[in-house]
Amino acid sequence: MNDFGEIQALAGALIRQLGAGERRSLLRKMARGIQKSQSDRIGRQKDPGGVAFAARRDRKPLKPGNYAVKFLYPKGDSNPRAVFMKSWVHDGPMMTGFDIEAGGIRSFFYNKVAQYLPVEASEQNAGAGKLRRKGTIRQKAMFRKLRNGRNLRAGATDLEAWIGFSGRAAEIARVHQEGLREKPSRKGRAVRYAERGLLGLTQAEQSRALDMLLDHVVDRQ
Repeated sequence: MNDFGEIQALAGALIRQLGAGERRSLLRKMARGIQKSQSDRIGRQKDPGGVAFAARRDRKPLKPGNYAVKFLYPKGDSNPRAVFMKSWVHDGPMMTGFDIEAGGIRSFFYNKVAQYLPVEASEQNAGAGKLRRKGTIRQKAMFRKLRNGRNLRAGATDLEAWIGFSGRAAEIARVHQEGLREKPSRKGRAVRYAERGLLGLTQAEQSRALDMLLDHVVDRQ
């Protein structure tokens, strides 16, 4: 959680002129503006000082499947659908590939396959999309979900404004913010993550918040 203590220290005299409700409204507006600014910065993969985040570790190349697969999915469903993939890779406990019916890349757990089906010769020759993972936005951009409004929250009281992560997102953010060790999966071995500053007020954000305060005080006179 980040509060605006420094801004309030610089502009304390002006803030004290405002009533509690007015102060809360202004601080909430500041928080929301900086929330968006922080989210945009994280989207650019930079820390509050403007330094690019440490690159994610290279993933081991995924082993491609050397045959087309067709199966019913998921197990236990009263009406499982037939999935057909010609282009796919072994992805840990899943197979990930181009799902012809869905028209896009999908992942399926091996242990949730209800039944494997034979692939007819005519289906082998059917047109299908290709699985292209290298260089995709998904691989390059980190924290896409972490920075959305559901996880990166903002709020205010009549004394402070704050920005922070909530729930499980807060735990994930702390690991990266402080460069801690954590298991990437339940059965995986703990690894140390690179320190990546997700939260932190920039000078531009502090100046913008101060400008908002000054503008508000001037407008009310």
